[in-house]
Amino acid sequence: MEQFLGPVGAPGRIGVSYVEVRPTKASYEVYIHTVEDVGHERFFDLVEFPPFAADQDEEEFGRLVVTAEDPSNALTAAKEATGAVPGRWVNEGMVQDEYADFVRAGRPADQSPDGHPWPSRGACG
Repeated sequence: MEQFLGPVGAPGRIGVSYVEVRPTKASYEVYIHTVEDVGHERFFDLVEFPPFAADQDEEEFGRLVVTAEDPSNALTAAKEATGAVPGRWVNEGMVQDEYADFVRAGRPADQSPDGHPWPSRGACG
């Protein structure tokens, strides 16, 4: 599962972030991804965007925030660590559609295209 968290950075250097919950054999891992906002009307594939942090190696893309034993605990941990909102999770790969809506709406800084405020960032923000 994934969730688009909105814009990060400052004028002149803008990025976007999203959170991902990945199942493993024994647990669930929560990753936060922060990438440069290089998308446009026909390019929305967030996994192809360069990392926002200049020193972040492509192989280390995404930062492991927490590991949980079950999906419910992983979603709770993601909320606490990143500000993810419970009703806004999408299936894997659908976060690009959320980003596309963001781009088409003119990249609003204060709220998502559907009018909800961006999640407040927890320890990761």
